[in-house]
Amino acid sequence: MNQPSVGTTLDVQSFINTQPLSRYQWRVVILCFLIVFLDGLDTAAMGFIAPALSQDWGIDRASLGPVMSAALIGMVFGALGSGPLADRFGRKVVLVGAVLVFGAFSLASAYSTNVDQLLVLRFLTGLGLGAGMPNATTLLSEYTPERHKSLLVTSMFCGFNLGMAGGGFISAKLIPAFGWHSLLLIGGILPLILAVVLLVWLPESARYLVVRNRGTDKVRKTLAPIEPNIVAQATQFSVPEQKTVKARNVFAVIFSGTYSAGTLLLWLTYFMGLVIVYLLTSWLPTLMRDSGASMEQAAFIGALFQFGGVLSAVGVGWAMDRFNPHKVIGTFYLLAGVFAYAVGQSLGNITLLATLVLVAGMCVNGAQSAMPSLAARFYPTQGRATGVSWMLGIGRFGAILGAWMGATLLGLGWNFEQVLTALVIPAALATAAVVIKGMVSHADAT
Repeated sequence: MNQPSVGTTLDVQSFINTQPLSRYQWRVVILCFLIVFLDGLDTAAMGFIAPALSQDWGIDRASLGPVMSAALIGMVFGALGSGPLADRFGRKVVLVGAVLVFGAFSLASAYSTNVDQLLVLRFLTGLGLGAGMPNATTLLSEYTPERHKSLLVTSMFCGFNLGMAGGGFISAKLIPAFGWHSLLLIGGILPLILAVVLLVWLPESARYLVVRNRGTDKVRKTLAPIEPNIVAQATQFSVPEQKTVKARNVFAVIFSGTYSAGTLLLWLTYFMGLVIVYLLTSWLPTLMRDSGASMEQAAFIGALFQFGGVLSAVGVGWAMDRFNPHKVIGTFYLLAGVFAYAVGQSLGNITLLATLVLVAGMCVNGAQSAMPSLAARFYPTQGRATGVSWMLGIGRFGAILGAWMGATLLGLGWNFEQVLTALVIPAALATAAVVIKGMVSHADAT
């Protein structure tokens, strides 16, 4: 193992690449996982409480469409705004603030008394939700060695699917006993506790500190827990990028000639994937109820869709570290379309339906979990948080479209089979976009 001599410059990424994963780095993995887990739980909450809320307030499904979209719209602004802030002020401060915001407003949402109040509070919750995931992805990617980067980032990101699935399992037990408020209370209290933990235990990105010239002592203190003897010998720290981009601001970085085509294709891929995810997340329990399933069955099968992503994310990350990541993700999107169609044909058999929903969730959620890792590897440090967060932010318009499509198609009288068949189209577009990105873009930043 190479060690710098006294008075030398230490390449931060090379240092991380040559060290075994330390407890310090595992702490970052766990904390980022918890952020994304609670993000997923709060994001999916409206889909799980919708049947009980509609019954409690005496409103129809169409009236809940704007409420379901409110958090997603907030997530767009949260993601788009947080990336540039994190590239300027740091990953940690943005992450702590994001968790505080979505925890506080989720807690407040539990005390809503009408649709207008809930709509505003879910929008504000969405601001924090949108800021959490991209910056957790960015921070973790900057603490992981290249040999495990995709595996660890996608494993962390499956916390989002696990949080969504957890919301389904929790709601299946709590809502019948304690009402729809109970899920929002849990989704508010847990993030507020986590924010305090993050403030104490979450480190700032060493790569960010170097790029922003925040001082050698800060970088040394941040890296020392990984291997103190090597870090102590270095007098300077560097973060050489594969491609150096001279740009006035972070937006000029992600739209430079090197990155512009890849940026647009990442946006399109993630957008189409979220059309599928959020149409099913928002409306699958309701579609199941309309088809004769009990509330508990509907919540359970909805949770299986999210749990599928948990099962597949680690495998997708492992494959991305060993094979062409664009082809790996494209294959999963293609299979997502196939199994979404199959779900629509299986309504008469509850066991087959549950199995196919699980597999469809493995495909589309596995692919979605891998996209932030693909984006984090693509962009340089100076624009990484912006690149990742803008992909997630623009993608949220797909989430809004998916939630709106569900309400619209149901309002037009479409049945379960027709709605599921329509998802073949966004699956095909996502497949094409990510495969084309792999063909035209070869600028993977380290």
